Amino acid sequence: MTDPVPDPVRAWRRLADGPTPTVLLDGFHALKHAVRFGAEVPVAVTADRGAALALAEELAPDVRDTLDALLTEVSRDTYAALVPRPHPTAVAALALRPSREANLRALEHTPRGAPVVVLDQPRNLGNAGAVIRLAAGFGATGVVTTGTLDPWHPTVVRGGAGLHFATAVERLAVDELPPGPLFALDPEGEDIRGLKLPDDAVLAFGSERSGLSAELRERTDHLVALPMRPQVSSYNLATSVAMTLYHWSATGGAP
Repeated sequence: MTDPVPDPVRAWRRLADGPTPTVLLDGFHALKHAVRFGAEVPVAVTADRGAALALAEELAPDVRDTLDALLTEVSRDTYAALVPRPHPTAVAALALRPSREANLRALEHTPRGAPVVVLDQPRNLGNAGAVIRLAAGFGATGVVTTGTLDPWHPTVVRGGAGLHFATAVERLAVDELPPGPLFALDPEGEDIRGLKLPDDAVLAFGSERSGLSAELRERTDHLVALPMRPQVSSYNLATSVAMTLYHWSATGGAP
């Protein structure tokens, strides 16, 4: 089978190799969320246009017409050559990455109506994606990572289901963190059940293996602990973030 329209493939390769930072939207749900939250998507392809639009009719009728205009069908071989790991929905797109300046303005703006989540030197790409998805769902102002992990890595975006575009996502040094009282999760902290987390809080979570860095711990205003049965070592990072954001929302925060 030959591709009916080769132009999207040339456009894809030109964008992927060009100077403008792009984001791989891997799968139908990543594309759906990116479009829903205002991403600029210059090119989108699918190996089965009919199936992709049927999914849109069923799961995302609000963006069905936009996807109809965006998606071009290509052969399965061509689709597989464009992505590192084909998605079961056989949909992929390239979006323009939001500007760092715009994200920093959103993170630094005060007063804030929702916390910023900080992942201090995270290691696991999938966990970082899950946290971004959670933060978007709770309406957090943004997610910041410190250390070497790129929060816009394709695996993180895949784990976040394209919801990077629903919140501000950036990598910063500890001394560049947004303003606001810093609450860091730590087993030795005060039980979170006795606290009300303010909307302008900066909520920091240590890495999956080594916990909070000394640099972030030194800057922390409040150490906070999640309830945990004795002899249980820890929660998964995304679980800890979910519990903390739920506590914030249940004690007066949005949504």
